[in-house]
Amino acid sequence: MNELLQIFGISLASVFCALALKKYAPETSVLLIITAGAFIFIRVLSKLSPVTEQINSLNVSGEYTDILIKSLGICMICQFVSDTCKDCGQGSLASKVELASKTVIIITALPLFRNILNTAMDLMK
Repeated sequence: MNELLQIFGISLASVFCALALKKYAPETSVLLIITAGAFIFIRVLSKLSPVTEQINSLNVSGEYTDILIKSLGICMICQFVSDTCKDCGQGSLASKVELASKTVIIITALPLFRNILNTAMDLMK
């Protein structure tokens, strides 16, 4: 809870500073927001080790957990980059980032789809 309050505080302070700077130095304002976002993103990522431990402790094939962890990582990075693009007024670019990440997730999950299809075909025999 304390960590979350710190993140809220950093976010609000960054927003207020960025709003104050926006009128006089818009480039600095954008850099401040990107830096604050990256800082928060890194802090959140550092707290994810229990999540990966829980996923790895599941009684599931290592290949499946690898796909899950990679997909979650792609989603988190995409969200950060897309939101940053939107903050900079580049909604179109944000949409392209989201499309690219969805494509990469599908490619990452292809072995899983192949295994599911093979299992279904084996059950039909």
